[in-house]
Amino acid sequence: LDEQMGNSVLEVNISRDYVYNSSAMIRRDFAFTAPVLALLIAVMVVLIGVIVLGNALVIFAFKMDRSLRRQSNYFLLNLAISDFLVGAFCIPVYLPYILTGKWMLGRGLCKLWLVMDYLLCTASVFNIVLISYDRFLSVTRAVSYRARQGMTRCALAKMATVWILAFLLYGPAILLWEQVTGESHVPDDECFAEFFYTWYFLLCASTLEFFFPLLSVAFFNLSIYRSIRDRRLRHRQEMGSPKFQAPAASTKRERLRLASYICHNSFLLKKKKPSEEADKSSELCSTAPVVGRNDSVAVRSSQCTRLIQDKKIAKSLAVIVCVFAVCWAPYTLLMIIRAACRGQCVSHHWYEVTFWLLWLNSAINPFLYPLCHSSFRRAFAKILCPKQRSTQAPSDHQSNTPR
Repeated sequence: LDEQMGNSVLEVNISRDYVYNSSAMIRRDFAFTAPVLALLIAVMVVLIGVIVLGNALVIFAFKMDRSLRRQSNYFLLNLAISDFLVGAFCIPVYLPYILTGKWMLGRGLCKLWLVMDYLLCTASVFNIVLISYDRFLSVTRAVSYRARQGMTRCALAKMATVWILAFLLYGPAILLWEQVTGESHVPDDECFAEFFYTWYFLLCASTLEFFFPLLSVAFFNLSIYRSIRDRRLRHRQEMGSPKFQAPAASTKRERLRLASYICHNSFLLKKKKPSEEADKSSELCSTAPVVGRNDSVAVRSSQCTRLIQDKKIAKSLAVIVCVFAVCWAPYTLLMIIRAACRGQCVSHHWYEVTFWLLWLNSAINPFLYPLCHSSFRRAFAKILCPKQRSTQAPSDHQSNTPR
C-alpha cells in the first residue's frame, strides 16, 4: 500500500511539473530562422520607438505648455506615463527572453519585471476608464465639471488612486504567492507569475482588469451619445429654423471671421473663397436665426460649439471602446482558457501574439487620446515645428482683432 501511494504521489508530481513547465518546453523547442528573427527584432524596435517617442511627446508637451495643465489633461498625462514605461522598460527587458527562449537575468529582476509589467498594463486600463469617466462628466454635468477644472489636488488624488489599485490587483500575488503556498513552479530559466495556471484567480483578476473596465467605458460612451442626441433634439425644437443667418457685416472679412469664430472646432478653413467658407461654416452649425450684435451671436455660438465638441467626444470614445476591446479581449480570454486547461489546449504562440497586443495598445494611446484634443495638437506643433509657428505668429496676430 505504501509503495502504491508513493508511486501515485510521484506520478502527481511528475504530471504537475510537466504542466507547469509546458510553456518552457514550447519555448525551447521553437527556434526562429534568421530572416524571421531579423523581422521580429525590427518590428519590436519600431514598436518600442513609437511607444517611447509618442508618449514622451505627450509628457513633454504637458511640461512645456502651461495651458494644458487642466484637470482633464492630467489623466492623459497619467496614461502617457504608464505607456511610456511599458516601452522604456517592459518590452526591452522582455526582448532577450522572447528571442532566446530563456530568462537569463535572475529571479530578482524577474519579479521586478513581472510587477512592473502587470502594474503598468493595469494602470493603463484604469487610466482609460478614468479618462472616459471624466469625459462623461464633461458632457452630462458640464456646469459642475467646468467649476472643478482648477482643482489640481483632486486630479492628483485620482491619479494616485489608479496606481495604488493597479498595484494591489497583481503586485501582492506576484511577490507573496510563493511564500503563501510554500513552493515555486517557475524554473530558473523562465519568468512567469506563480498564478499563471490558477484559473480562478485569473478569472477574478480579469474581471477587475478587463471586463468591468470594458463595461464601464461602453456605458460612459453610450451615456454620452444619448445625452448629445437628447440635447440636439431639444436644441432644434427650441431654436426653430435650422438655418443660420449671419448678422450684417460691413465686409466679407468680418463675416468670415465671425463664422470661423462660431465653428472653429468643427471645420478647417483652408483653400476656399471667403464667401464659401462662411456658407459652409454656417450650414455646419445650424443655429437659430440671429440678427443683431456680435454678442448675441457669441451666445448662440457657444451652444453650437459645445454640441460639436461633445459629438467629437462621442466619436472618439466609440473608437476607444473598439480599440480597447480588440487589444485586450484576445489576451484575457486565452489567459483564462489556458489556465483552465493547464496550457494544453492553447498554443503558446497564439498566447504570445495576444500578449503583444496589450503592448500595441500603449503605442496607439498617444494617437488615440491627446491627438483628439486641439490643445494637444497645438502644443505638438509648437514642439515639432517651432520655426513655422514663430513665422506664423506675427501674421496671426495682425489678422486677429479683438471680438
